Amino acid sequence: MRALEQVFGAFLMLTVLLDVFLTVLYARVETGVLSHKLARLTWRLFRLLPAGRYRPTVLSLCGPAILVLLVLTWSVLLAVGAGLIIHPELGSGVRASSGETPTDLLTAVYVGGSSLSIVGASNFAPQTAAMKVMFLFNSVVGTSVISLTLTYLMQIYAALRERNALGLKMHAMSAETGDSAELLARLFPDGELSGGYNNLSELAGEMAEAKEVHHFYPVLFYFRFREPYYSVSRTTLLALDTVSLIKSALADDKAGWVKKSASVQQLWSGSLMLVSTLDETFLDQAPGAGGDAIAAEPWRARYFAALQRLRQAGLPLVADEETGAELYVTLRGRWDPLIATLAPAMAYSMDEIDPATSWPHEPERRPPFQERLRSA
Repeated sequence: MRALEQVFGAFLMLTVLLDVFLTVLYARVETGVLSHKLARLTWRLFRLLPAGRYRPTVLSLCGPAILVLLVLTWSVLLAVGAGLIIHPELGSGVRASSGETPTDLLTAVYVGGSSLSIVGASNFAPQTAAMKVMFLFNSVVGTSVISLTLTYLMQIYAALRERNALGLKMHAMSAETGDSAELLARLFPDGELSGGYNNLSELAGEMAEAKEVHHFYPVLFYFRFREPYYSVSRTTLLALDTVSLIKSALADDKAGWVKKSASVQQLWSGSLMLVSTLDETFLDQAPGAGGDAIAAEPWRARYFAALQRLRQAGLPLVADEETGAELYVTLRGRWDPLIATLAPAMAYSMDEIDPATSWPHEPERRPPFQERLRSA
């Protein structure tokens, strides 16, 4: 039983070390032994809380709560594992500096946890060579895990800031409307395609970075903000809808070089890869088929409404609008189901994520900014 207890303690410590390695150093999506499962379980529990109108605020606490729970889990399991290894040695291999040495499990966990910080931090000292090595190993493990954890937390919040900055940037570029037609009109004012191409290239690069930070730090998925423009769903929708309009609405003779540019392809591929990765990794529900008859009509209405705004901006448009609408519906069918699956999973309504789609058919639900656009 003594040997079995020590083997189980060593197993706990090795499991934690493997999880730290996979989460912090290896840094790939869905690779952690404990971290990924803990994050999913915490998110599901937060979703079940009866928060009512405070639900957005409660869900915004989930990301930080996951990090706190992860650090606590690592710390507790390391202490328990070390305690299980030390427990059979209390009174022989490990003794109190003065007085009688307690031999209960709680004391062993205390000694194990203390040895993870600094050797000699408690009034218990190793007496045998094996326990001296064990105490030294614990101190190295403890300081290493603390250093890696602090670095990991700093990187998480740096990546979160970059993601939020991209969301706010695209929200501002669309005149705070969340409408990709408005964003496109602001990118290329008065039909000046070359003038806005640099901004388009910057967006493409930042979207590729956003995809990679979610790949390296999957816990970012669980950081939800009250403002929808900070969500990955809104950011990717704006990017993908912008590319869809570029490919389907702009004329080939004057804007063909923009359609064929590496920046447009990069923005499309990066955004599509990001939303696809999040859907496949974090969501149990598979996205539905896109481009069906029910979805096609709102998308066509959205396309012709976008043409009006692009025409106001002086952009060169396709001569055959019906063919353009068909291409837009085809392109949108590739990514809309992915976002329609992702947004509700993060407790956002599609009206928050895609305010430009419903208003052409439903004037009573038309947001105020669309009224301003129509009167402009």
